[in-house]
Amino acid sequence: MALEIGIVGLPSSGKTTLFRALTRAEATGSGKEHVGMAQIADARLDALAEKVGARKITPAAVRVVDVPGTGPQLLGNLRQVDALLVVLDGFSGTRVPDDDLETLKLELLVADRDHVEKRLERVAKQAKSGDTKLRAEAAATEELLAHVDAGHTLAEWDGELSSELDPLTTKPLISIVNGSEGIDLQLESELADLSDEEAAEFRGGGESALGEVVRRLAGALDLITFFTAGEKETRAWTLRRGESALDAAATIHSDIARGFIRAEVTRTDDFLADGQARLEGKNYVIEDGDVLNIRFNV
Repeated sequence: MALEIGIVGLPSSGKTTLFRALTRAEATGSGKEHVGMAQIADARLDALAEKVGARKITPAAVRVVDVPGTGPQLLGNLRQVDALLVVLDGFSGTRVPDDDLETLKLELLVADRDHVEKRLERVAKQAKSGDTKLRAEAAATEELLAHVDAGHTLAEWDGELSSELDPLTTKPLISIVNGSEGIDLQLESELADLSDEEAAEFRGGGESALGEVVRRLAGALDLITFFTAGEKETRAWTLRRGESALDAAATIHSDIARGFIRAEVTRTDDFLADGQARLEGKNYVIEDGDVLNIRFNV
């Protein structure tokens, strides 16, 4: 399952412009949630594809969700995402990005408070049955609500959080200033309509400014990239740092994980130099740049 990134921001900050730039998808209809896929550029993928003569090249990608506005109900649609991109107005001259960031953090806190309060209402009602576990959860949730009412985020809560909460204020928050002091999202959106070659020529061969956004996302989520390389398709995949060969197999396909036997592992540089692969078991910890060929039997 692809990682999910949510885009939030105050009205007219450039949220939908960022969505278009990242996904190269046209956001249609105002007041609607937009969903698209953002590819993660990686020069190693092109080198591997050229080495094996791949007919198809598939970059790693993240799912991007842009919600129309803020408020507890709308922000609640982002509870399943892995990280949040916050777009700040740095172009109009009428806003102060740092102040807007604090406003958005407060919006996220209010949305979490609303969610905790609703959870408390449900659990307290169920706890009237006398169930010991439900009564304990109700008491803990009441303390959690007091914690939030005191202005603290759920990330600052020392206790265990219920899996039902899916809090917003515990997610990595990456801010993007839309303007001359940050990233010109309108320009990036327009360049996204060009071919990769045309866009690179316009930039003088430099990297897209969105490359920095992707790197910050990867850092915040502690992501690494591994590859599968074949003539039919050469593809990049993402994992969280510390995950295993079995996790990598599951990322590719659940059947491959179920029938996992061994993983043939080669570093990218070694693969390009015709180096030998080594065999690793399911507990092998994947490193950034590993090229995998997984042996399996279903």
